[in-house]
Amino acid sequence: MADARLDPPRSMPTYAVRAPLVRWLREQAEDAYGALGPYRVLDVGCGAKPYEPLFSPRAASYVGVDPVDNPRAELKGSVEALPVDDASFDVVLCNQVLEHCDDPAKAVSELRRVAAPGGRVLASTHGVMAYHPSPTDYWRWTHAGLEKLFRENGEWASVRVTPASGTTACLGMLLSMYLDLMFRRVGFGIAARPLVAAINIAAGAIDGRSARLREPGPGTLFANFHVVAEVTR
Repeated sequence: MADARLDPPRSMPTYAVRAPLVRWLREQAEDAYGALGPYRVLDVGCGAKPYEPLFSPRAASYVGVDPVDNPRAELKGSVEALPVDDASFDVVLCNQVLEHCDDPAKAVSELRRVAAPGGRVLASTHGVMAYHPSPTDYWRWTHAGLEKLFRENGEWASVRVTPASGTTACLGMLLSMYLDLMFRRVGFGIAARPLVAAINIAAGAIDGRSARLREPGPGTLFANFHVVAEVTR
């Protein structure tokens, strides 16, 4: 569902993850071009490459790697053992992969290894999410835990970790997911859509009124985090 991922409807139960992710990646694609010019992209855990259209207009090359046989991937390999040379890509994407990998520390070390001087790693992963094996599902993070993970497993010019959306959006996502599941089980899945859309609209409005709901602090919950880890030139 690449189109839905690029333009997530508010009726999507995971809107709090998907919509901010698209906005962030679009911004990063433009920012990287301004800093680097045409760049080489490695998409780690690429799947169907849903976000390639955001980068391809500015990319000199776009290479996907997946740990399973995948006709959309140019390379086969895990995030802990990427089959590419050191410092060979300017932009390294790792979206919604770290929660599934066996060894997050080794994964981050590999992301750093393949990133070229002056390049950047763009990673996203969950803070809060229902268990979703694909084929495994091991990890969840806080903003502090993600920053620690990156800083201790690579030399970076900078590491920035930001929540994708606010605390109310996270709670709304969990409510929406289980409402959607309930309606589907009774055969009326479509009936959940207006309810989910209303929850997402209300959650966004509430979060928008309070920085304490949008910024990491005691008592907050976040569905997803975005990491920008830049490599020294």
